[in-house]
Amino acid sequence: MTADIAKDSARPRDFAQGVRDSVPVVVAAMPFGLLFGALAVENNFSVFEAVLMSATIFAGASQMVGIDLFGQKVAPWLIVLSILAVNFRHVLYSATTGRRIAHWGPVQRLLGFFMLVDPMFAEAERRGETHGTVSFGWYMGAALPLYICWIAEAWLGALFGNLVPDPHALGIDFLLPIYFLGLVMSFRKRSFWLPVVLMSAAVSMLAYRTVGSPWHVSIGAIAGVALAAIMAPDARKGRQAR
Repeated sequence: MTADIAKDSARPRDFAQGVRDSVPVVVAAMPFGLLFGALAVENNFSVFEAVLMSATIFAGASQMVGIDLFGQKVAPWLIVLSILAVNFRHVLYSATTGRRIAHWGPVQRLLGFFMLVDPMFAEAERRGETHGTVSFGWYMGAALPLYICWIAEAWLGALFGNLVPDPHALGIDFLLPIYFLGLVMSFRKRSFWLPVVLMSAAVSMLAYRTVGSPWHVSIGAIAGVALAAIMAPDARKGRQAR
């Protein structure tokens, strides 16, 4: 079994399939990456700093929070804490995706978790549902184009973003949220999908109004996970009773 998995992960066609699967993700992320580069320069980042941030952090929402706080000259510890609040959901992603990539080596898992951004999590879950496990070849085929394009978009946005007087007015930053909504809808056949989504959305909006951004992201995610954890044992008992 182990040998079969290793052989599967080395197949070039897995990598090629991953590249094909990455195309919608790359297209959806493109305006967001360009917008980040433009906003970074607007907040007194150099082109090099904008590109370096995309290459090392590789997390769109966290980068947006970071440049906004840097522009306000907030204390460094608060910037780190705010980025941690936004990125806490990745802990949940890692716990879920970990069962799909348990056959990978330690270095492969480390690289995979670094690449585990929101759309990669959704695509990996989709791949895992159809194939049981996620091969390293497929994962890198899907993740590398997204990573490389994200860095290139930050560079282009930083270079030419000043040519667009008001990026928000064009609404190009709204394409990625629409893509995320599509990803959420793709899981609608799962058990407890609707109550978990409603709980996460309601708690996130309440937290946004009371606690503020970016904490509402993690608080909403934790609320959804908690509801699923409460409902799952009851569902299993109901199936066993039948």
